[in-house]
Amino acid sequence: MKNWLIALLCLAFAKAETLQAQQSSKQYKVKTVAFYNLENLFDTEDDTTINDEASPIMEMAEGLREEIYQKKLTNMARVLRKLGNDRAQTAPSIIGVCEIENRKVLEDLASHPLLREFDYGIVHHDSPDRRGIDTGLLYKKEDFKVTNEQARRLLIYDELDGDRIFTRDQLVVSGELDGDPMHFIVNHWPSRRGGEERSRRKRVAAAELNMKIIDSLHSINAMSKIVTMGDLNDDPINESVVKTLAARNERDDMKPQKIYNPYYNMFKGGLNTTAYRDGLSLFDQIMVTYPFLHEAKQDGYQYWQAHIYNPSFMSVKRGQWKGYPYRSFVGSNFQGGFSDHFPVFIYLVKEIEPIATDLKSYEKKTKK
Repeated sequence: MKNWLIALLCLAFAKAETLQAQQSSKQYKVKTVAFYNLENLFDTEDDTTINDEASPIMEMAEGLREEIYQKKLTNMARVLRKLGNDRAQTAPSIIGVCEIENRKVLEDLASHPLLREFDYGIVHHDSPDRRGIDTGLLYKKEDFKVTNEQARRLLIYDELDGDRIFTRDQLVVSGELDGDPMHFIVNHWPSRRGGEERSRRKRVAAAELNMKIIDSLHSINAMSKIVTMGDLNDDPINESVVKTLAARNERDDMKPQKIYNPYYNMFKGGLNTTAYRDGLSLFDQIMVTYPFLHEAKQDGYQYWQAHIYNPSFMSVKRGQWKGYPYRSFVGSNFQGGFSDHFPVFIYLVKEIEPIATDLKSYEKKTKK
């Protein structure tokens, strides 16, 4: 009887271990979606149609421009290939960028030796911004298929004279990530020039345009997977984000056609992506709509985690601005750094059905 009980217990433990092994054997595809303000990534050629002569590169001696441009490209490529690498084991599938001059700088970046192996495609539209800076999207061609792209104009006007204020478009890219339909909106909202309060209405207008884009996508499919990301020049707690976009910071508070902002609690916890004088800000954010959350019980990719990429080599090491982003330029002087913003990224995951270890079972499944 004693031996029988021992055998029964062993069998129970074996079943429990098998169940644990089955649960832990779940495998996931992990994809990274990133955003990075590239801080004045301008080429060395004078474009008379925009104000590129005010860019740091163009203010340098002509003999130094190409050398500095190549160093800048190398720094950007060095960072981009590392984003999300810890979990995805590769560079991001999707990268939204801003503060770029034109398509050429994206072509030069995508073809850089540090990024060339990833075969990035490019989505870019020239915007009417007075400084000549645009938004753009890089995507791995093997991961993402573009089905539609458009630039949505932000129409805002000066309160005094009624003249139009020319600023960045919002880039909307639709497609399929491994066959999973989704949409990406890349933003660079108006700056705080003139002060936060005085310039607030411009960013509220940008948020209103963003909301119109999201609503239009929801009108086509109420369960659209939408990622909106960018340098908002506003923190997650500001009016443009919490009121106009009505972004939620708690998953339990999420409902269909609502937006989840994982960077709200990061900001409340003291994290930042940029800094100016003595002020820390988290202007760079990535938000997702309800169907990306597992609570929505949708197939395909789900939101997993959000991060800020701020390793020590991208930060100022000493002095008054210790810990601030190690930027490329101060005025027209090249500092050797990266950007005045830290990049942000999120992980998307999709469960993969494990391959059966028994060859006959596997063959039987594949024949169905």
